Amino acid sequence: MSHDDKIIAGSAKHPIVVLEKGGLYKYGTAGFRMKADLLEGVTYRVGLLASLRSRKLNSQAIGVMITASHNPAIDNGVKIVDPQGDMLEQEWERHATSLVNAASDEELAKIYNTLAVDLKIDLAVPAKVVYGRDTRPSGHKLVTALAAALDATETEAVDFKILTTPQLHYLVRATNSEGTPLSYGEVSEAGYYKKLAEAFVRCLRNRKIEGSLVVDCANGVGGPKLTEFLKYIPKDDVSFDVKVVNDDILRPEVLNLDSGADFVKTKQRAPPSPKPVPGVRSCSFDGDADRLIYYWVDPDAGFVMLDGDRISSLAASFIGDLVESAGLRDDLRIGVVQTAYANGASTNYIRQHLKLPVICTPTGVKHLHHVAQGFDIGVYFEANGHGTVLFSPDAVTAFKKSEPQSPAQKDALDTLAALADLINQTVGDALSDMLMVEVILAHKGWTLRDWSMTYSDLPNRLVRVEVENKDVFRTTDAERRLSHPEGCQAEIDAEVKKFKDARSFARASGTENAMRVYAEAATRSEANELAERVAGVVRRWGV
Repeated sequence: MSHDDKIIAGSAKHPIVVLEKGGLYKYGTAGFRMKADLLEGVTYRVGLLASLRSRKLNSQAIGVMITASHNPAIDNGVKIVDPQGDMLEQEWERHATSLVNAASDEELAKIYNTLAVDLKIDLAVPAKVVYGRDTRPSGHKLVTALAAALDATETEAVDFKILTTPQLHYLVRATNSEGTPLSYGEVSEAGYYKKLAEAFVRCLRNRKIEGSLVVDCANGVGGPKLTEFLKYIPKDDVSFDVKVVNDDILRPEVLNLDSGADFVKTKQRAPPSPKPVPGVRSCSFDGDADRLIYYWVDPDAGFVMLDGDRISSLAASFIGDLVESAGLRDDLRIGVVQTAYANGASTNYIRQHLKLPVICTPTGVKHLHHVAQGFDIGVYFEANGHGTVLFSPDAVTAFKKSEPQSPAQKDALDTLAALADLINQTVGDALSDMLMVEVILAHKGWTLRDWSMTYSDLPNRLVRVEVENKDVFRTTDAERRLSHPEGCQAEIDAEVKKFKDARSFARASGTENAMRVYAEAATRSEANELAERVAGVVRRWGV
């Protein structure tokens, strides 16, 4: 059977579902994400693209992750991971979209071959793809479709089975760096746990973690993986009292239901089950464990949330102090990257108090990650709790090669080197980020109350607005202003002027036909009112 015949035969077994009204599948920030029953043919075609990508990049391993993150259990998604563990190169999103939207099996083979010619890809070169999935029942069928595409294109395939999204990103980078001086870690799930556990012990350096930590895992893949990781922490070296809750992966219908980082962030309250205990330090992962939100219930003030903005400022403050203590402030550029959703108070705190530059990018981790790479130490978090800290090779070399002039300087250099191993360099990782937060709180001797008092958030509100066609709305200025439809932004500006310390913006959702309206103001009631007024403006223009 010829190459084309294999692709066509595989596609016939995993057919694409034609969308209503001539709709197109679009590769977005989360890859292709939608109702799981639409995804079998899509996943097959993504497998074809992953094989092309590997061949284009000299047979480096490409990752494919099957997950719908914080979405309900009936959804699923598929996305491609590049060789360093980062998101698919943006130019290739277009190729993914064209391949997936091929109208027939024959046209699919034709587009595949055209891409190979146009991109100068030698189809005789070996290809390698590593993949994993979350706990959704639909994942099994999608993995079967993916495997069929890899088989049709004679691609070496490694199935790591059920993983968190950050673990798959880790495994892609570890695979491609294996046996090199830049080895990222052992190519196995156990290797991931070992690397984090060893770095965690080194970061703490005999400091004590006070109190217990309750971790809500959204009834997703993070639950069993966190439980497994805890076995790797040497009990003689570290006392880390963790209670894992909402870790039921046997009932798919409870995935992300009234739990998880997205629930906590959007509802601004603790998960109802188990009943939160006042004063206890708590945090939530999302369904695929790449987002993290901290919180506690204060006996007096009620629910207090520490989101991605808070994690970002905590990390930037701590790392900035360490770099100062290590004597490297003049040698390394530290910067913070945020989106328009970042609370204005956090931006002011980082710029004015920490004296660090802040850059705003469009929403989507791929944008933040790219800009963060421009710094020696780039801290980026979205307000939703997705983020990480990137250390350049120059920074890591400086931590290891600098000659300390004092015990304090040595301690700072050792802690920085350990942090570079503890923090997942490929993507936001709830488990890795949680360990980073615990290390920082232990070093500072802080409670969550101490952390929350670094600055006061401006009251804010996020509203979802259904519209007839979200594509008529286009943004500029890192998504903070609308360029189209013309005249809409002027109406939003007029509403904002009516409130003190206010700002608001509207942007299209990446996954559904809706707009997101964000508003900030001096008081809670004013933020709510501004959000509703801007939502009304968007509703009128979206008809």
